[in-house]
Amino acid sequence: MLQRNYSGRAGTALVAGGAGFVGSHLCDALLSRGQRVICVDSYLTGSEANIRPLMNHPGFRMVEKDICEKMSFDEPVDYVYNLACAASPPQYQADPAHTMMTCVVGTGNLLALAEEHGASFLQASTSEVYGDPEEHPQREDYRGNVNCTGPRACYDEGKRAAEALCFDLLRAGRVDARVARIFNTYGPRMQPNDGRIVSNLIVQALSGNSLTIYGTGEQTRSFCYVTDLVEGLMSLMMITPNPEVPVNLGNPGEFTINELARMVVEMVPTSAGLVQKPLPMDDPQRRRPDISRAKELLGWEPAVPLAEGLRQTVEWFSTSLGEARRAEAVAALAVSNRKAAEMSIGV
Repeated sequence: MLQRNYSGRAGTALVAGGAGFVGSHLCDALLSRGQRVICVDSYLTGSEANIRPLMNHPGFRMVEKDICEKMSFDEPVDYVYNLACAASPPQYQADPAHTMMTCVVGTGNLLALAEEHGASFLQASTSEVYGDPEEHPQREDYRGNVNCTGPRACYDEGKRAAEALCFDLLRAGRVDARVARIFNTYGPRMQPNDGRIVSNLIVQALSGNSLTIYGTGEQTRSFCYVTDLVEGLMSLMMITPNPEVPVNLGNPGEFTINELARMVVEMVPTSAGLVQKPLPMDDPQRRRPDISRAKELLGWEPAVPLAEGLRQTVEWFSTSLGEARRAEAVAALAVSNRKAAEMSIGV
């Protein structure tokens, strides 16, 4: 395997899924640190608007392509970040077969590209590999409680298979692969109708609509602000030697969905109230990362408190969504929620 010097941050990074929510923030951060960036995105869930400010940057190049198709580049590639996959249940359930192929075939294609270029590779995995956990908080050595035939399996099992590919090629000495298990992340550039709980509640509150709560609302999540996550991803890519183990990246603060809803209502007062709907099938009851490994190996931990991150996210949505777009987003969100209920999945 080609060994690289990580003392600097120069070089070219390929960011698959770079027009997405997290991917576009990663492109910003890499460019600000002097790296060239090749953004690869099919725009299936990503948005051209997220990367429009970068289009005239001399170090940025956009390639519209689905990673399920093989690709090659004549120019050197030093780092490959794989963030290319729909990440919210309504999105990845829209075409579950494609979701699975993106996780397996797409990851295989990018690993082959990294091997060809001697590039380091970072796989954006997910806390969903733990399923509805019987261990709390979740440590990286926990093997999970995943329904391999359920409605979330295309994503959960797809990501688990992608991890297996990464570690197989790492053990074979073919690719310098690293795996980040990402917990709930939020911030500016989230799609208003992507079906994630933070964007759902903010858009509904801004529009004066009732806030949707699934189940009792006492299920818990841990919310990491996007800039904190991006710092963790870059730290994991740059650390040497390769840790050779998956690393949780998330905020260990644990909040119920009801607590999150109350925080949103405090920032966006609404008299519409809450609406409870049935809890989706296989929806995790508790989710909180143990980030001891990230602290020890990377010296990383999140810095943005939920209240501050939510404030910035609310401000972004309030500015980016005009009255017309807000109405469109609510209508699209209603359709998304209905489809989710029909397929017994959740947001």
